[in-house]
Amino acid sequence: MTDPHRRDRTRPLELLGISAVLALGVGVLVLVATRAIDRALIFAGVAFVISLVVLAMLMLAVGPKDMGDKKDDGDDQSPPDDRDGRGGH
Repeated sequence: MTDPHRRDRTRPLELLGISAVLALGVGVLVLVATRAIDRALIFAGVAFVISLVVLAMLMLAVGPKDMGDKKDDGDDQSPPDDRDGRGGH
């Protein structure tokens, strides 16, 4: 088994960091608009959870092959793409 690359190990921290920044922005925006600390904390928490879930789902949708982590072994046995519908003849 191979060890995961550094990029694979830090990806969860990137998601948490981006979500935290978005939550902080929402919290500051609500605090400035309403001057209610409790409401700002609630909105920041909700924004953190929602942004974390959305970013994680987007990461799952993209997948490792689409993100540039190409681990090409050179033994691709997939048939050629048949886009014209003629069956390759």
